[in-house]
Amino acid sequence: MAGSSSRSVAPWCALLLAAALLFSAPATTEAYDSLDPNGNITIKWDVMQWTPDGYVAVVTMFNFQQFRHIQAPGWQLGWTWAKKEVIWSMVGAQTTEQGDCSKFKGNTPHCCKKDPTIVDLLPGTPYNMQIANCCKAGVINTFNQDPSNAASSFQISVGLAGTTNKTVKLPKNFTLKAPGPGYTCGRAMIVRPTKFFTQDGRRATQALMTWNVTCTYSQFLAQKTPSCCVSLSSFYNDTIVNCPTCSCGCQNNKTAPGSCVNENSPYLQSAIDGPGKWTGQPLVQCTSHMCPIRIHWHVKLNYKEYWRVKITITNFNYRMNYTQWNLVVQHPNFDNITQLFSFNYKPLTPYGSRINDTAMFWGVKFYNDLLMQAGPLGNAQSEILLRKDSMAFTFDKGWAFPRRVYFNGDNCVMPPPDAYPWLPNASPLTKQPLTISLLSFLIVLTTLLAYA
Repeated sequence: MAGSSSRSVAPWCALLLAAALLFSAPATTEAYDSLDPNGNITIKWDVMQWTPDGYVAVVTMFNFQQFRHIQAPGWQLGWTWAKKEVIWSMVGAQTTEQGDCSKFKGNTPHCCKKDPTIVDLLPGTPYNMQIANCCKAGVINTFNQDPSNAASSFQISVGLAGTTNKTVKLPKNFTLKAPGPGYTCGRAMIVRPTKFFTQDGRRATQALMTWNVTCTYSQFLAQKTPSCCVSLSSFYNDTIVNCPTCSCGCQNNKTAPGSCVNENSPYLQSAIDGPGKWTGQPLVQCTSHMCPIRIHWHVKLNYKEYWRVKITITNFNYRMNYTQWNLVVQHPNFDNITQLFSFNYKPLTPYGSRINDTAMFWGVKFYNDLLMQAGPLGNAQSEILLRKDSMAFTFDKGWAFPRRVYFNGDNCVMPPPDAYPWLPNASPLTKQPLTISLLSFLIVLTTLLAYA
């Protein structure tokens, strides 16, 4: 009886232990991407000086993601104050709302909200309202494409906040929109104060207090549906594999009228200027895939020692010019890229230097780094020349096509592998053309007549 009693209690103990482990596990904000395992946006908050009722700080956002940037209309940063802090003034950025500052007599704070939202200033802001790395309309590029513009900063004067390291309380509930959802931010953590060096490098000063916040990206949080798809074709097969139907949504004028527009529609301009124009909500051309972006991979030519690929990026979004766009492609032959035309290129090695199968492409500045909105100019093209690897190269079974494709950091929908354009099989005798059969018959008939 004792043995059976212990056996009946054991499952309940295991269940309670599992529940305890589940609820005691630390909450995580990580969104892991195997092609960019260390990618994140780090917000650094440096307290530079104390004021009679608070402090002045410089807040900087560093984009440590390899191929994901923040594009127009730019970032929005928010948090919740730990006490009753107010923002007296800002340089290089501004809050979207002032809030209720009626209790202040005389000087009025810049913002009195408990949960302010900060946005960057626009280019052309007067110099007395700027600091370094500000005023880019909230656009932050990647270090791979443009290291000089991979950070964004602003200065903030905080009041009613405490005037020592022990009385200052860290803000909570940080949020980062870029410009929509997708980023999840962790808690602010006090770190070693940042050091600043003079231009000659002979003197170093440091912040009075520094804390960091790390934000990671998840495509599942950013949007419910994908934003791009891939189509395929080759010189050795007449089949053109289009993007899978409804890759990014389906046409449904009954439940979602105005979700797409035909390119020859007389109401095209009114639809572009209609509801959603200023929200960044895409307005796409009516297609079977309904994606704002399509990437077409075409195996173009076959040489003795090389093979050639043509890549075409087409913009079907009537409301978006994609600035500083980038494309990430994974293919086993990318360690043999010989020449590239009209795109910039950088290898990515997320699995270590021994495996070089991932490449990042982006446009040439002032030439094709701006992918225009849907229309005749809404595409960018390039060709890649690759050396054949005698140990691995083959056109068979879809090997020449990419494994994964990202556009602006979002994973694109690929066609199913069984739909790839494969090499044609050898034709059996039963499928010979009629002309060959007729020719054979005439030859036999002529021979018989000659011997008759």
